Amino acid sequence: MLVSVVIPCYNSERSIGKLVDLCMESFSKWDGYECEMVLVNDCSHDDTYREILKCVGKYPNQVTGVDFSKNFGQHAALLAAMQYVRGELVVGMDDDLQNHPDQIIQFLEKMDEGYDVVFGVYRKRQFGWFKNLTSRISQFLMVRLVERPKGIEMSNFWCARRFVTDEMIRYRGNDALIQPLFARTTSHMADISLEHFERQFGRSNYNFRKAFRLFMTFMDYSTVPLRISNFFGILFSIAGFIATIALIIHKFVDPTVQTGWSSLMCLMLIISGIVFLMIGVVGEYLGKLISASTNKPLYVVRQVTRTGEGEAAGWKKDDSAAQAEEKNGSCKEE
Repeated sequence: MLVSVVIPCYNSERSIGKLVDLCMESFSKWDGYECEMVLVNDCSHDDTYREILKCVGKYPNQVTGVDFSKNFGQHAALLAAMQYVRGELVVGMDDDLQNHPDQIIQFLEKMDEGYDVVFGVYRKRQFGWFKNLTSRISQFLMVRLVERPKGIEMSNFWCARRFVTDEMIRYRGNDALIQPLFARTTSHMADISLEHFERQFGRSNYNFRKAFRLFMTFMDYSTVPLRISNFFGILFSIAGFIATIALIIHKFVDPTVQTGWSSLMCLMLIISGIVFLMIGVVGEYLGKLISASTNKPLYVVRQVTRTGEGEAAGWKKDDSAAQAEEKNGSCKEE
């Protein structure tokens, strides 16, 4: 069975070569499995793509390098990588060596039980405090905004069947988020418990701006924020009506009662804040609709490299790449 390992790469020149070597070494120990890798350079600021080209030359016909024309994000890179896979199973993992290739065999064994998608759940996360915080927020949103089987925790280390990824790459939205696309495609999911290793090189590339942008991506996959807006609108309308009735009754009972300017201003500030928040939610949805109408590409591929004899200078077009072009109308080759 051919297993395709897809990895989004960003500023990982020091780790990606070692990760590819470890992956090839691990698969060489497992009977019945072969490995190919698709590495997507998300417009890194270092020599990540040069290292990817070295891997292409070192493992001919086993490693494919994809180079983005600009930074489109981790999840867009994963969808791009899925365009070029040939394996029956697809494994997604990070480029920072916090996921170890030796753990892939646990996914393969779990998939033999008939699941369509298996996620790796970390016993103890080896992230910094900010990444741990954003991960908890992400999990909180996944539970409440994304329909999925009860008890399933989603992560960036996963294994899926080919028909699942083939369905996912048909997505034509503006912002990619892998986990909700899994939930849309199948309910046959499972979790396995894994060790999370410490980062060997550099630090996390997620800052507050990127984390917030990823947070807003959830709105592409759920109408829950709009329902929350309706809830708050109804809640404050009822509260205002009750408060008005109570104030009238109180005035009749005690005509000397004074209405306070401070309490009135506080109430106005609270209600105004909620109103502006709800308008912002609706505006965000309208903005996404306008962006979708302009056919904004999810990603743009600058170069693809898959060679046979160690040649790693450009893209040698083959049948699978041609099929990928047909599947993704927004993917441009230069």
